[in-house]
Amino acid sequence: MEAHLLSIAIFLPLAGALILMLLPTENKNAIRSTAIAITASQLLLVTCVSVFFDFKEENYSWFMISGGSGEYFSAGYHVLLDGMSFPLFWLTSLIMLVAVLASDKIISQIKGYYTLLMVLHTAISGSFAAADFLLFYVFFEFMLIPMYFLIGIWGGHRREYAAIKFFIYTLAGSLLILIAMILIYASVSAPAGQGHLIHTFDLTSVTGLKGLINGSVLDPASGYTFWGMTVAQWVFILLITGFAVKVPVVPFHTWLPDAHVEAPTPVSVILASLLLKTGTYGMIRYACMILPETQVGFSSMMAVFAVVSVIYGAMNALAAKDLKRMIAYSSISHMGFVILGIAAGTTIAVQGAVFQMVSHGLISAMLFLIAGILQERTGDRTISNYSGMFSSMPWYASLMLFAFFAGMGIPGFASFIGEVLVLLGAYSSTIIPGWLALTATAGILLSAGYFAWTAQRMLFGNFHSKVEGTFYDLTFKEKGLLIFLGLLTLYLGIFPGGLLNVIGGFAETYSSLLVSETLTK
Repeated sequence: MEAHLLSIAIFLPLAGALILMLLPTENKNAIRSTAIAITASQLLLVTCVSVFFDFKEENYSWFMISGGSGEYFSAGYHVLLDGMSFPLFWLTSLIMLVAVLASDKIISQIKGYYTLLMVLHTAISGSFAAADFLLFYVFFEFMLIPMYFLIGIWGGHRREYAAIKFFIYTLAGSLLILIAMILIYASVSAPAGQGHLIHTFDLTSVTGLKGLINGSVLDPASGYTFWGMTVAQWVFILLITGFAVKVPVVPFHTWLPDAHVEAPTPVSVILASLLLKTGTYGMIRYACMILPETQVGFSSMMAVFAVVSVIYGAMNALAAKDLKRMIAYSSISHMGFVILGIAAGTTIAVQGAVFQMVSHGLISAMLFLIAGILQERTGDRTISNYSGMFSSMPWYASLMLFAFFAGMGIPGFASFIGEVLVLLGAYSSTIIPGWLALTATAGILLSAGYFAWTAQRMLFGNFHSKVEGTFYDLTFKEKGLLIFLGLLTLYLGIFPGGLLNVIGGFAETYSSLLVSETLTK
């Protein structure tokens, strides 16, 4: 049993989805209680195993087929957790429980809603645990289906438009990744003895497929080019672009504000806290670590797009009139810091990037819960329609201000640690210009601007509202969710050492790959 604990943690929500499908549709309380019990059990399992045991690596043959002429294609069920994937795996368990607890306002077709949440839970968990590129792609692609229906059925007035836009954009990104996989398949193979060749996507070591690239068409030393670029460069561009759509990086970002505005609150929480992280995770694991030499050549370009995302996202947040849209653009800006850390490649920058993924997951969950509560009370999220909310909803206003401070990156909060480490690591990087790190600091100033301006307009002064609504304060459950997420954010900001130690070994390995490639140039 202990040897299969990771698989149990991955597929427990999927088993829960099957249980939910068997429950009577009219018994809404049983459906909700079962969904809460499943996600809480999965979080408890992940937490207890990480404290008292270790998640054992699992590697089993999935299938092997003959391609003729002594060649074979091998795929495996290979899952493991390391310094990058474990924090995101645990974050997935936590955020999914938060989303399920926050779903009590969903009143129609709740069996389908919670079933889709459970399927999505398994897909996200599997994406972070997969150590085989094909297995990752299966989980990664499967996330599109439940998310499409969650937005399209339970979203706002323009839910069909937002769902279709989300689906088309992210499917296009996935197709670019699939093309890259086909090129890898055609270029990379491992000797299997007796003259046979096995094509594989298994990341059998920390350098993964990179060890198989030498001597293949993907090897830059092969001299094989297409339209002036090597096959490795084309593969890298396809992978980075495909994952950039998921993050999203400017200019592939336009689907995100629409999806957030129309999605129900719990789905917005999942989208911002988890789905965006699968894009940056894929960049590191399946583009940069497979092709570190190629990344060195493209790092400056990646950093430019990162800084553009930081500044452009912050400026759009500053101009936004809708609270949810403002938070959506702030996510684009803050995820730009993650891309900058990946591009810089130093140990400090990579630690900051992964730390920022976790901190943004917690803070964005708080922010979207706050926006969703206002939507439920009044049906309106227009920032200019409210003022003086401290006098009518003091708990709500206090926790909103707390979340805004966390989003600004004020010292003492987790986002401060992530952003500072990224900027320090980026400035000292030898593969990107230092001025890009200095330029990115403007994003911190702009984030203070849009959060402070929003707080000043909505929270202070005499109470006033241009919309009808029931301005009652937070319920016990709403307080509990927001305070718990806030305390985690505060804890990581004051005591970051534990999480940084978990990330540290992975960050050093990642950085050493880029350093070795830089030295050989």
